[in-house]
Amino acid sequence: MYKSISLIIILINVLLFSSCGTHKKMVYFQTDQTDSTAVENSQYTPTFKPDDFLAIVVTANDPNSVVPFNFPVSGNTQPAQAGYSSGAPARTGYLVDPNGFVNLPILGKIKLGGLNRTEATDLLEEKMSAFLQSPVVNIQIQNYKVTVLGDVKKPGTYTIPNERISILEAIGLSGDLDITGVRNNVLVIRDENGEKKQYRVDLTTDQVLTSPVFYLEQNDVVYVEPNNAKRSQGTFWRSSGGIIISLTSLVITTITLITN
Repeated sequence: MYKSISLIIILINVLLFSSCGTHKKMVYFQTDQTDSTAVENSQYTPTFKPDDFLAIVVTANDPNSVVPFNFPVSGNTQPAQAGYSSGAPARTGYLVDPNGFVNLPILGKIKLGGLNRTEATDLLEEKMSAFLQSPVVNIQIQNYKVTVLGDVKKPGTYTIPNERISILEAIGLSGDLDITGVRNNVLVIRDENGEKKQYRVDLTTDQVLTSPVFYLEQNDVVYVEPNNAKRSQGTFWRSSGGIIISLTSLVITTITLITN
């Protein structure tokens, strides 16, 4: 009797400790306090890179004078999820070449690669002032996209309309991590000066808020790996699933023949 009670108590304690461990692996931002002064990402602004597809719209006091500077717009994007789209076509615009240049009407080749929106806008307005009175330039990246892969509910590539998205928002777009997704070792792959660099992010602490990849850049890839249990389960069924099904069918057939 006492042995049975002791065994039950031990099992309950094991279950409680295992549930605590699972809780720590699943919950985001477990640090008690966040130092708001340490958050350095609030001023993040994307810079233009090769293969960016830019929509450049020019306005001025005389609408007719800007016609040669504006590229005609064709095609329609099909937004999804309140402005975010997946696989929608881009509008007509200007492609940044491998050296960072765009070829603009009248002005010719201008280097915008490496500049942020404000810097590029000031540069173009300065150059267009020789042809236009009080020109105003608006630039938007048409193919600003990020990809979320791995153990999430809706993996895919998402086009971002406002050119600013955090890793948390990207994960939200993908439907959040599955319960089996590893939250303390999320991989971000980024192209920096033609080289692929890898960053690891721990979503279970508030250090993600100051990570260099908290705000994702265009063409970043986020990968969430499955935990060991899911990987083992998948390997087990791939290697043994057919055998188990065959044996089960054989047992059922044998029992049926014997009982009949």
